[in-house]
Amino acid sequence: MIIKNSFLIDPASQDSRKADIRIADGVIRRIDSEILPDASEEVIDASGLVAAPGLIDTHVHFRDPGFTYKETLHTGALSAAKGGFTSVICMANTSPVVDNTQTLLDIEQRAKAEKIRIFQAASVSRSLKGEELTDMKGLAENGACGFTDDGIPIRNAAFLYKAMKQAAGLNLPISLHEEDPAFIKNNGVNHGPVSDRLGIYGSPSIAEESLVARDCLLALRSGADVVIQHISSGLSVELVRTFRSMGARLHAEATPHHFTLTEEAVLKHGTLAKMNPPLRTEEDRQAIIAGLADGTIDIIATDHAPHSREEKERSITAAPSGIIGLETSLALGITSLVRPGHLSLMQLLEKMTVNPARLYHLPSGELKEGRAADLILFDPEERWTPTEYASLSSNSPFTGEELFGKVKFTICGGEIVYHD
Repeated sequence: MIIKNSFLIDPASQDSRKADIRIADGVIRRIDSEILPDASEEVIDASGLVAAPGLIDTHVHFRDPGFTYKETLHTGALSAAKGGFTSVICMANTSPVVDNTQTLLDIEQRAKAEKIRIFQAASVSRSLKGEELTDMKGLAENGACGFTDDGIPIRNAAFLYKAMKQAAGLNLPISLHEEDPAFIKNNGVNHGPVSDRLGIYGSPSIAEESLVARDCLLALRSGADVVIQHISSGLSVELVRTFRSMGARLHAEATPHHFTLTEEAVLKHGTLAKMNPPLRTEEDRQAIIAGLADGTIDIIATDHAPHSREEKERSITAAPSGIIGLETSLALGITSLVRPGHLSLMQLLEKMTVNPARLYHLPSGELKEGRAADLILFDPEERWTPTEYASLSSNSPFTGEELFGKVKFTICGGEIVYHD
């Protein structure tokens, strides 16, 4: 296969130029200004398209095993490919929890049948109870790419510090869901004017900030690569910035919904704008954008969280939190970050490709001769409106919204896995 006339953007090398790309046997064989195709080679004319490394999402829920009426490994993989993702990392809060090698190996074996790369994080604690450490070494030896109790905060600081030390010894990241339930009466909606209008208390930002402050300190002391997941508070961003300047190996994820929407979206979209942590104020949103711009927030991750229509049609207090995000992530980044001038396209792609790959030691994330042929072709100027999804679920507040940036081809291991 030869990709002709693309505009190549590779954040790993900071290279951007007009280029042809030759792919053979699943590997990038040559990148040059002009490559003449052999008679047997498939040719993709990428005129007007950007060629970039396949996107990597470090935070998805494919609900498999246990909740496959919401999503499966297969439908999740289809959704990822449609969004330009060639690699994803699944969270551990399945049923059973990924706290043992048997469950881990089962997922890994079934994931091999899919056309994108599906990696699996293991839980920090057994049964997500925050009381007993998993066999982190054994899980790592069997393919776990990191550790997280995502969905549930780890409340015991001494326990978490011990886990961080173990993760550091294994050279794998530990990712944290930062919401102290002691502060929260109704999760999924920010405590403020909107929750007051809804007649509920909601989730105040201090629920996140108090744990972020603690865990930034633990990260500094432990030496671990610690990821603050789905950061939502401006003060949390400042805490990460401060402790990074002190030498902590801190990383932070921002979701497209947290840099695009505010708590006002709950009044428009109802439960489709309910998530943990919640959408917060415009000041918080702007602080997240500033954190993305200065590198404090180094990863964009979707927290792709499918739920059934019936579940999301419940009341604001009864419906589960979370939205899908894989199929709109790149477009939201282009629409909300690149076009307004907050980030360059190179900076956006850096947070969606090479940064995740380096943190999780993944075999992709760059366009380079000799590396795996995982890449996307997209038109950053094309307008489109999401209406239907490859995901098994459709719980998104972005349905019907005009966006810029359309994925045209997703190629994983040299195989076209999605074509618009």
